[in-house]
This record gives sequence, structure tokens and C-alpha cells, in this order.
Amino acid sequence: MTKKQIFYIGIFASITILSSGFKPFYSELFPWFHIFEKEEMFYTVPTETELNQTFFNIPFTGKTFIGFRQSLAVRESQGKYHKVNTLGYLGKYQFGSETLRILGIRDTISFLRSRKLQEKAFLANLSRNKWELREEITKYSGKIINGIEITESGILAAAHLGGPGSVKRFLKTNGRRKCKDNYGTSISEYMKDFAGYDTSCIDASEKAKARHY
Repeated sequence: MTKKQIFYIGIFASITILSSGFKPFYSELFPWFHIFEKEEMFYTVPTETELNQTFFNIPFTGKTFIGFRQSLAVRESQGKYHKVNTLGYLGKYQFGSETLRILGIRDTISFLRSRKLQEKAFLANLSRNKWELREEITKYSGKIINGIEITESGILAAAHLGGPGSVKRFLKTNGRRKCKDNYGTSISEYMKDFAGYDTSCIDASEKAKARHY
């Protein structure tokens, strides 16, 4: 190989090495960045709102009892254990002090501080309501009243909102008796929204107390 050939080969190798230094070692694609190879190139970038979004991996609970319990809690208090509303209803499931006394709870401060006690109270109250409404559950389940299919879970949710007496009046009058709480939420609304959940795990008990759970 002549010196002239070695010279040109060296120049070519140098150019190749230098050129490679300006190329990225990898390219990273983002779902919000798009290039369309046509006559023009268009770019889209995330908005400020999209950048600030937070995504949660929330498990799907469906119509299970867990789904029933969490949906009711969100409806009552946005799931906040410490919440006290303007009428004095307490906790995640918004219990009144009279209902708490029936369930064996007299210290409302300790009740608000204890997540475990609030969950026990919820189960005990469901158990008592299921016993109180056992005949209505048997008689009316599967029937349609005001376009709403009556189910056990709907009855129990409505009883949590307005008490067993309100549910009995609603069913006995075939929905003509409109029962609402102090915020305007109706028995029929809870019947509809909480229909079809699995509440079979709740045993009916006339004397259920929070300490039993």
C-alpha cells in the first residue's frame, strides 16, 4: 500500500469517527410526542394539565362486599375516617351518636380516632339492619319499584342512609312515600345506586354490637 493510499484511508477513518460522535446512542419515544413523516412535520407535547395528572392503580372490586363497603364510604364521607358533617354525623360511614350508642359505642372521640372501631361499627349496623329488614328482603328482592330493582344490598344501603323504618315505609307504599335525608338524598337513590352487591357475608343479628367484630 502506497503512502498516498494510507493518507486517504486515514482521512476517511477520521471523518467516520467524527461523524459518529454527533449521532445519539439511543432515542427515547414518549406517548405524547409524535412525528408524521409527510411533507410537513408536526409535534405535540403534553399540556400543563396532562403533566400534573396523577394516575392510581386502583383494584377493581366490582359488586363484591368490599366494593359495596368502599362505595358507600365514598358516598357518605369521601372515605374520610375523621369527617364530621354539619349535622354531627361521624366518621367514614357517617354515624349518628344515637346509632353508635345502640352499637355499644359511647365515646365519640375515640370512635373518630379508631379506624378499626369504625369498621366494626359498620358491620354491626349492617347486621342489625339485615335482621330488622329480613322479611322485606325476602318479600321484595327482585321486584321493580319506580323502575328500580330491589335487592338486599340496596335495602341495606338505604337503611344505612335513613334507617330501617324509612325503608319499610318506602317498600310498603310501593315507592309512593318519598323519604330523604337532611341533605336531600333519597331512599330510592340509594336503592338504585347500591343494587346488586354481594352482602351475603353479613349475618342478620338483632343484638349485634361493634365489639362482636
